[in-house]
Amino acid sequence: MRRALREYAFNTLRRGQAPPEVAVILRWVQRNSLSMAAWEDESTVETGLRAAMTKLDGTPVAAGSARRTKRVLNVLFEYAIKKKVLKENPLPKGQGASTTASKTSSAVDKRSLLNSEQAAKLLGWIYGRPRGGRRPHTFFAAMYYAGARPEEVVAIDVGDVRLPAADADDQWGELLLHTAHPEVGRQWTDTGEVREERGLKGRAADDTRTVPCRPALTRILRAHIEKEGLKPGDLLMQGEKGGDLAGSVIRRAWRRARKEVLNSYEFGTPLGRRVYDHRHTFLTNWLNAGVPAATVAEWAGNSVPVLLATYARCIDGQLDGLKHRIERAGELPDPTMPRG
Repeated sequence: MRRALREYAFNTLRRGQAPPEVAVILRWVQRNSLSMAAWEDESTVETGLRAAMTKLDGTPVAAGSARRTKRVLNVLFEYAIKKKVLKENPLPKGQGASTTASKTSSAVDKRSLLNSEQAAKLLGWIYGRPRGGRRPHTFFAAMYYAGARPEEVVAIDVGDVRLPAADADDQWGELLLHTAHPEVGRQWTDTGEVREERGLKGRAADDTRTVPCRPALTRILRAHIEKEGLKPGDLLMQGEKGGDLAGSVIRRAWRRARKEVLNSYEFGTPLGRRVYDHRHTFLTNWLNAGVPAATVAEWAGNSVPVLLATYARCIDGQLDGLKHRIERAGELPDPTMPRG
């Protein structure tokens, strides 16, 4: 039933393509579903919210899932009001105990961050894979050294990689980011491709972001471009048959690397569990190196408040200097010390 609803009923592109066995399920759902008028009854609203905030085993859903579900319901009801199916949004405006989800935190779990030795071992293992290791290695290196989002890395055009002269691999370059290719799923895109082309997250459709390309990444990208025979207009990160590098390939390579490189304890912890943890690791490194938050936010494509709320708990290595500053600011004379 879930597959019938997700892949056909909720997908306007495929709604009329449901096979006979799926059509039978959808007709049953239609006959047994309440009309939208049911949402005008407060008890129905409470029952629906309680069900939405509970897993099948009776335990509460994660706070993030609850928040996301409420957001989806709000969009649904606002659309129903627009289409004059409902007169008002039935979701409670207050913070009733029965419907309030636990607070969520956007802060990064410090346990998920990699140190340089761990990152080097993981990327080294991926690079040495007998088949197809070089491309994922370039992808992970770009995430680690440039702090870009996965959907931004796979969308980089070779022409947007500004490298120094061939005899200056110890110099910095630049990456110009202006497009993202997030994974959406074939059934949800107009083109039938897994990924969809979009602008950068939280920015205007034609906006561009410049990210510094340190010498270590310069060497990796230059070697990758030369080995693959790429030229401006080509995607920097390509799959074996061309086109976008598949997310399944990326995740499979990373899972295998963690299993092979990390010890049993580390493997069971959040350490680098998600591909996105590369971005978290390097943005934290930038902040710990003393790069101003406004500059890191610009390179990362975040606002300063979001950046600080996300990474404040991970900033480290500056405590001693801050203690000395505090001591020098407004220190009162010690009455037990002799004056002279």
